[in-house]
Amino acid sequence: MAMSRLPELSIFFPCYNEEANVERVVRAAMEAAGRYADRFEVIVVNDGSRDRTGEIAERLAAEHPGVVRAVHNQPNLGYGGAVARGLREARYQWIFFTDGDGQFDIRELDKLIGLLEKCDFAVGYRMNRADPLIRKINAYCWGVLVRALFGLKVRDIDCAFKLLPKSLVDQIELRSHGALISTELLARARYRGLRIAEIGVNHYPRTAGQQTGANLRVILRAFKELFKLRRHIRSEALRDPARRNKPQ
Repeated sequence: MAMSRLPELSIFFPCYNEEANVERVVRAAMEAAGRYADRFEVIVVNDGSRDRTGEIAERLAAEHPGVVRAVHNQPNLGYGGAVARGLREARYQWIFFTDGDGQFDIRELDKLIGLLEKCDFAVGYRMNRADPLIRKINAYCWGVLVRALFGLKVRDIDCAFKLLPKSLVDQIELRSHGALISTELLARARYRGLRIAEIGVNHYPRTAGQQTGANLRVILRAFKELFKLRRHIRSEALRDPARRNKPQ
């Protein structure tokens, strides 16, 4: 029988100028966490927002002490920096993260929990991705390249719907600061022999706020980091050959 509840769960999401979304996402996260975990926390990573995101997050933390926490990156560190901060802040055995824009239904977390019977790291892939065509094209090309470079068998590398063990985070030092963060997490998990499994999750149109992921500067930075990461992981493998060729 597949696992239906987790003993401990940290949920976090990076937020940049998400004042119209952050309260809704926090409340959805608390509801889902209460349903699927015995102990939980919800962390808002306010990544240098220029609107009321941080203020709203602090109010929610004050309303729900010991459950909701707000942490702030000043200045803005970008998506990768925000995800890395959330991973470092997480205190519990399992860590789930999604984006603060509300394009996923956090209640579908049970799909990832159900995968843990056969894997160590559960990831979602977006069914009927609700993004502009150019973002879909960029994601397809990026996915082809990343899968070829790192041998990953994951169809939606950057899907922000992931459940992973804190033990992995404790073992690695993340180097990515931008959009490459999901690639690095998956590549390092594979390098350490963790089993990765995926399942489809729904993806909904953004109803408020602005997307930033398709920014040309963000894309160019990701490509620059990509090849540095590959060289770094290859050098690690050469120093520790026992870890090479472990199954995904």
